[in-house]
Amino acid sequence: MKKHADNHLLTRPGTWIGLVVLATAPLWIKSVGLYPYLALEIMIWMMFALGYNLLLGQAGLPSFGHGAFLGIGAYAFGLLQLKFGAGLWLALFGAAATASLAGALVAAFISHRRGIYYALLTIAFGQVFWFISIKWHSVTGGEDGLLNIARPAANFGLFELSLKSNNALYYFTFALLVLVVIFLWRLSYSPFGRILQAVKQNETRAAFVGHNVWLYKFLAFVISTAVAGLAGALFAMAQQSAYPNVMSLHNSGFVVMMVLIGGGLVSFWGPLIGAAFFILARDLLGAYTETWLLWYGLAFMAMVIFKPEGIAGMWQSWRTRGNPSGTTA
Repeated sequence: MKKHADNHLLTRPGTWIGLVVLATAPLWIKSVGLYPYLALEIMIWMMFALGYNLLLGQAGLPSFGHGAFLGIGAYAFGLLQLKFGAGLWLALFGAAATASLAGALVAAFISHRRGIYYALLTIAFGQVFWFISIKWHSVTGGEDGLLNIARPAANFGLFELSLKSNNALYYFTFALLVLVVIFLWRLSYSPFGRILQAVKQNETRAAFVGHNVWLYKFLAFVISTAVAGLAGALFAMAQQSAYPNVMSLHNSGFVVMMVLIGGGLVSFWGPLIGAAFFILARDLLGAYTETWLLWYGLAFMAMVIFKPEGIAGMWQSWRTRGNPSGTTA
């Protein structure tokens, strides 16, 4: 199945079932032996992975240093709150804007590259940001990070919503995730998204027919980093802190694994599936062994070798067997 087959998923029962599962997770998650904070963490990583997939899945651009922008969003949210007393909305906007500005700086240097050179440059810039977060003690707190980041109330004019509890923050994050999904969905199936697909297929041909390939790669990177910054701000609220390890190469690798094992290369929804699968595997396997990442890595290798389309691709193949016309996602 091709990715464009996802175009009608919003009208299918599976989409609404997924929304119901996410919306009701705090009500049943304890009964299946998991803790409520896990659902919040999954939601934040879903947002991060979905934004990242605009690059990898949509445009075919492998960024291996994307964890840096998650961290930049977390630090920006904390600094705006701790140093300038910013409220929730200003701090969230500032986090996304700061991450997108950092993304624009990086994209300006790398958008003329492709393939392995593009990937290596993203790693290099990611490590630069990580190094700055450790060494700039007066701003970032160094290895100790930023502590005591509060969860300010969401002021909607007529009323305020306290976000101090994990459940309240979960539903606030859920609402933002829905907005991000709608935005990225519309973007993916707009002319902009189709040009990104053309760039993914063949940059030279896309440029030959008149598209400014550099500009589209630049914009895709900036938008993706803005979403990463927003996810980072929510992560800072959830953790009530921001640490350098948020920007580490490990986190950059994790989001790549989420997208690939979920099936982001063939499905818009793959990153959401992959994020849930990764976090659940981490906690369930981690309860039995400290070497959980080894076993997850083996499962990831098996998926890449035998079913590179990921979990979403497996689902599409199964549905296609029951619908030879190929209209199902």
